[in-house]
Amino acid sequence: MDVVEVLKRLPHRYPLLLVDRVLELVPDSRIRAVKAVSFNEPFFQGHFPGAPIMPGVLQIEALAQAAGVLAIETLGLKDSGQLVYFMAIENAKFRAPVTPGCLLELEAEFVQKRARVCKFAGKASVEGRTTCEAAFTAMIADAP
Repeated sequence: MDVVEVLKRLPHRYPLLLVDRVLELVPDSRIRAVKAVSFNEPFFQGHFPGAPIMPGVLQIEALAQAAGVLAIETLGLKDSGQLVYFMAIENAKFRAPVTPGCLLELEAEFVQKRARVCKFAGKASVEGRTTCEAAFTAMIADAP
């Protein structure tokens, strides 16, 4: 799924769209996606000048967006007017920095799936090295 297809599923837009491509999606199970991290990202101006590092919270947001695509595809929510809302983060761990020029791989899988609430486990990595991991929960609801 290229970025045009991702845009059809997620409400996010630049500069907050953090999924550039879906490499693999297994409905009811898992997703593998990527974020190409560019020096042009707006957060690098202040995080940190002279030593640019992608904020950990944005790595988790990228994982949640990938999981959102998985939920939308699995639950048939495309064009439904419903959104996947981030509800909780648990056990977040940050293992390595993400710098400009990296291809951030995003992996998320269902831990629990109900009609309105889904739980996921996610891991981000660069060249096979884990940069962060977390468990997170999302809620399916109508757009405001």
